[in-house]
Amino acid sequence: MSQEQPRREEEGIKYGDVFNVEDDIGSRTVAPVDAAMMQKAETQMHGKTQKGGAAASMQSAAMKNERDGIVGHNDMSENAADGGVVEQLSQNAPMNTMTPASLVKDMSAGADGGVTIGEALEATALTAGQKPVEWSDAAAIQAAEVRATGRTNIVPGGVAAAAQSAATLNARTTKEEDKTKLGDVLADATTKLPADRAATRRDAEGVTGAEMRNDPYLTTHPGGVSASMAAAARLNQKNNN
Repeated sequence: MSQEQPRREEEGIKYGDVFNVEDDIGSRTVAPVDAAMMQKAETQMHGKTQKGGAAASMQSAAMKNERDGIVGHNDMSENAADGGVVEQLSQNAPMNTMTPASLVKDMSAGADGGVTIGEALEATALTAGQKPVEWSDAAAIQAAEVRATGRTNIVPGGVAAAAQSAATLNARTTKEEDKTKLGDVLADATTKLPADRAATRRDAEGVTGAEMRNDPYLTTHPGGVSASMAAAARLNQKNNN
């Protein structure tokens, strides 16, 4: 166990994966207490947590790290102890422009069963979390859910149902800031799936086709659902080979 600990500390989603920060801060793993402190700082500054904002992004990352056993619920990284750093990030915390491939690779560290469809959806919450949910996104998410669960119908209260509801509401909403974002729908995708499995090339092709068919320009969004699924499928295929 003592030989494995240093390796485990290097795994998981880091601050640098969520924010435009580098050096020592960017290399530290996001823990649940970090997310709680960010939420507190954001609430103090804005009166509430922001949809798809810094706190939501950190919560998604922390949940993933905790679920994978990389951090414990009460763990705190060194930078969380510095309230100034957390406050600074909450003020200037645009999502970085990391690719789905790099994020999926980081999320898959130590995952013997490969990157799952649910994890690929959660990766989208980090790479394209600020994108308003459109019909093409909802179609791609539904295709992903069907392939993860093996069910042809939409799961009540599931991630596809949430995406369809968001797309419907967004189509009637004029203000961009009031629209539901992908990060709001996909941040905890794995917990909304009654079943999940490793993503395959066929899964990625099905999700990509669904997204393109429902896009007015027959394209997919860079860093979106299809891109994350494709990155997960490629990584799984590479690891299997």
